[in-house]
Amino acid sequence: MFFRNLTLFRFSPAVAEDLKRLEEALGEHRLRPCGPLEMSTRGFVPPVGRGDDAPMTHGVNACTLITVGGEEKLLPSAVVNDELQRKVQKIAEEEGRKVGGRERKRLKEDLLTELLPRAFVRSSRMSAYVDRKNGWLVLDTSSRKSAENALTQVREALGSFPAVPLAPEEGPRVLMTDWLTNGNLPGGLALGDECELRDPATATGAIARCRRQDLEAEEVKEHLRNGKQVFQLGLVFDDRISFVLGEDLVVRKLKFLDAVLDELGDSQQDAAAEMDARFALLTLELERLLVKWEEWFGLPRPTSS
Repeated sequence: MFFRNLTLFRFSPAVAEDLKRLEEALGEHRLRPCGPLEMSTRGFVPPVGRGDDAPMTHGVNACTLITVGGEEKLLPSAVVNDELQRKVQKIAEEEGRKVGGRERKRLKEDLLTELLPRAFVRSSRMSAYVDRKNGWLVLDTSSRKSAENALTQVREALGSFPAVPLAPEEGPRVLMTDWLTNGNLPGGLALGDECELRDPATATGAIARCRRQDLEAEEVKEHLRNGKQVFQLGLVFDDRISFVLGEDLVVRKLKFLDAVLDELGDSQQDAAAEMDARFALLTLELERLLVKWEEWFGLPRPTSS
């Protein structure tokens, strides 16, 4: 259950104390199926196991895994509009009159009432965990909107959860541009094989994307000499984790390398024990990385709620 992306928020020690009641709080906000006339529902599902008796959290040390779930009816507006147009045309042909705005609105509402119960339902799941010791909320998504929606779900369950977005004291774009231009990478950090460079002068400035590329090649340096800056940069940390870091400090393409995977071994353990091992390894590796982030980018933990 290794994460593939990371969007991060921070919270204070006082907030961490309140998170000890997560199990109870999430249990009162379980995901329920969409009703016949509902477009969507949101809630929490057990991260391990199924059924009403499965726990809503899974903890290892000071880290607690949760899963945000959702159901959404698939009813494209084009389908509704086509059916509405057929009804409007039928009235015009059979009754010889035009359909006004109010009647059209009522017809559309009736259509939704008719079609929604028959619409397909799409399920979604997002894993996340809270690190009470270090004050991190870590979500497995690269979408800011999805992360904010999940955070809202946690806040609704707890009543309050003042986790805040990252506010680096050192500009990530400036630092990453320096790393790529001058090779001044912090200890333990190495360049990967992809980047995105942009001209920051205008919103429509030139963009250069490199993949499976030697980032020390002359063609990359030429882009930098021409004023482009790093908006995304592939990096490798301690030969254990590779990822692409964005200037918004969102991590994409997170991958644990052989040095980490080898520590899991090939033991034939049961599902619960394997989950514990993977979650423990995930959180320990990310704890090592995020300690360095605090140092590189200036990301102090909030001291008050």
